[in-house]
Amino acid sequence: MATTKGSDKWKLKKWFSAYAPKPFNDVLIAELPANDEKTLLGRNIHIGLDRLTNNPQNSFANVIFKITEANGDRAQLQLVRIELLFSYVRSLARRYRSLADSMLKVTTKDNRLLVMKPLIVTAGRETHARIVGIRKEMNQYLEQYAKENDTDTIVSEVVSGKLQSDMYAKLKHITQLNRVEMKKLELKQ
Repeated sequence: MATTKGSDKWKLKKWFSAYAPKPFNDVLIAELPANDEKTLLGRNIHIGLDRLTNNPQNSFANVIFKITEANGDRAQLQLVRIELLFSYVRSLARRYRSLADSMLKVTTKDNRLLVMKPLIVTAGRETHARIVGIRKEMNQYLEQYAKENDTDTIVSEVVSGKLQSDMYAKLKHITQLNRVEMKKLELKQ
């Protein structure tokens, strides 16, 4: 019995090029198939930070984008969040070290809401009072920093590591620090 010839759904699809937002220099991230522009909107794209920056030292972080608009064959992305891999965060927690982490919601200079989750690893075991002091000073610094800078500046400085090194310089007077990381940076709409 002969089968009827149907239309191949893949031949009907068009290919769209997805480009990163401005803090990532409008780099081409992916090419995506879709029937039309409307079916493309709202999709999430996960990519390693090392592929965006061409720096293998950033292989421990993932970036998640969302497609916000599509014009012609070009799809524009918006940053959703940057987060460290759980395995990397777990490798930082070792014996005879203390961790100070926090979660704070800040409003940037351009009135965007950010959720920041910084993580500080000390060189040795610290008392609870020092951990509380680190956390308090870290939160004050990040709130002030967010008020003075816009979202694109904050994202680019987190990606480059400048914000983390500034936090290290600001907090090292309390105790010896081993590592300062931004565990998660999330943009809320």
